Parts: sequence; structure tokens; C-alpha cells
Amino acid sequence: MPWFLLGLAIVTEVIGTLALKTSNGFTVWLPSIIVVLGYGLSFWFLSLSLKALQVGVAYAIWAGIGTALIA
Repeated sequence: MPWFLLGLAIVTEVIGTLALKTSNGFTVWLPSIIVVLGYGLSFWFLSLSLKALQVGVAYAIWAGIGTALIA
């Protein structure tokens, strides 16, 4: 289950990051809401996964895969 939660954290972070470009400096409402929800859910799922995973491992995977998917 913690790996599934980490996967959800990665997916929601990528969704939030992709919406960030279209939010145009938070002047367009729908993408701005998606950014806030995406990052909020990402940190929430990450924190839930940390109950069973080590912080260093979870953060490295979360940051690395998220960056790779955005690139």
C-alpha cells in the first residue's frame, strides 16, 4: 500500500506541475485550482506513504520520477 500511495503522490505532483504552466501566474482559475489540489494531494499522499517507507528512499523516488516525467 505505501508504494501505491507514493505512486499517487508522483502522479498528482506531475498533474499539478503540468497545470502550473497553463495557470499563467495564477490568473486563470481552473488550472490554478488544479495546481493547488495537485500539490496538496501530492504532499498528503507522500506523507501517508512515509508511515511505512524511509524518508530518503521515498523522497528520492518521488522527486526523481516526477522530474523524469515532467522532462
